[in-house]
Amino acid sequence: MNKNPYSSHTDADRAAMLERVGIKSVDDLLTAIPKDALRPKLGLPVGMSELEIQTHLESLAAKNRTAGAGPFFLGGPVQRRYIPAAVPVLALRGEFLTAYTPYQPEVSQGTLQSIFEYQSLISELLAMDVANSSMYEGGSAVAEAAFMAVRTTGRKKVVMASEVYFEFRRTVRTYAKGPDLEIVEVPTRDLAPAADGAACLIVQHPDAFGGLVDVRAIADAAHAAGGLCIQVTEPHANALLEPPGALGVDIAVGEGQPLGIAMSFGGPYLGILACRMALVRQMPGRIVGETHDARGMRGFVNTLQTREQHIRREKATSNICTNEAIAAITAAVYLGLMGPEGLRAAARLGVAKAHALAHRLGALPGCSVSTDGDFFDRFALRVPRLAPGREGSGYALRNALLVDNVIVEATAAHYGDRDDLIIQCTEMTTDAEMDALVAAIESIAASVRETVTAR
Repeated sequence: MNKNPYSSHTDADRAAMLERVGIKSVDDLLTAIPKDALRPKLGLPVGMSELEIQTHLESLAAKNRTAGAGPFFLGGPVQRRYIPAAVPVLALRGEFLTAYTPYQPEVSQGTLQSIFEYQSLISELLAMDVANSSMYEGGSAVAEAAFMAVRTTGRKKVVMASEVYFEFRRTVRTYAKGPDLEIVEVPTRDLAPAADGAACLIVQHPDAFGGLVDVRAIADAAHAAGGLCIQVTEPHANALLEPPGALGVDIAVGEGQPLGIAMSFGGPYLGILACRMALVRQMPGRIVGETHDARGMRGFVNTLQTREQHIRREKATSNICTNEAIAAITAAVYLGLMGPEGLRAAARLGVAKAHALAHRLGALPGCSVSTDGDFFDRFALRVPRLAPGREGSGYALRNALLVDNVIVEATAAHYGDRDDLIIQCTEMTTDAEMDALVAAIESIAASVRETVTAR
């Protein structure tokens, strides 16, 4: 046999092994597989060289438009936020840059301590007792929080506000199919009356339209009915608004991408999940805890790992696997660099810009702010109909703005019968971008009025 540890088996090695097991070729081991399923013709084109592949991929990449290439007002769970240059430099150091779970604490102290600091920062930001090490993204965090409530209460009905991000609502419904949960969606104003028999009430504050919600009243209604209250929140909002823990919330969840994580075409992101200590053993994933070794030295370990890879399946709280540790560490670095004042400053800028822009857009003919009551750094804008037909006003205007390289979000198809635009502002929103949006909407609306008059 080949004794060289740096090369694989030789032809002579393989022939000797085949002779030993009494077959002529490896294919004799695969006779149970139907021939049409074994090495089927895939109909793929002729392969490219490395140079051709690079040129082809560059041509595809050139079709994308980066967020900074023009006026950009998309938001929601994923936002264009300022990322200090030091964040990726520190978070992507070789000591941290791994997707592997730190199962061996004795050789993973740096990673474990960094995750512990992330948990501590999130708990402080949300005023909650404990946070886990991470979830896949915001949607899975909401779904896992609903599962926590179902296990805690023994009920199978989950009542969710229709003003929760549509991506999150879809994820919850997908998760609910397996255990056959009853998912009920109602407007935020109807959450409290729907609390009877519910495992939880899920409310978002600020909501998908930026509106501010009386979470405390909803939490009280949930508790009075024997259920839990889950709040979908946003990191920067907690720098200025009362945090979930101060509002009587049992579980706080959200998307952590705004905390120094690039938008990156949709991921990887960070699911935030924090709760009251009474619910800690229902939390999914892992929790890193502080302890002392046999010599009395401070150390960090995976304190709770109630997932099915570690304990009996029927006792597991979730099947969340490889976590988002690098995203959590990035968030910890961002929070550490920004500090409380930096986070508040960024949040204030987004709020100020959103309110200034809403005032200008609301003054345009046929336009009005349609977010109910006060709003944070995002608002819904009702716009005039551009043309008769099936296409809604907001959707049609969104497409018209795309022609002018202005990107906004339309509510059509995601939020019931609402037909508006959603405008998100952050500290990255410039005066020039706001001027461009106002001018573009004004110009498009004016051209429509001229067309109608000519008819």
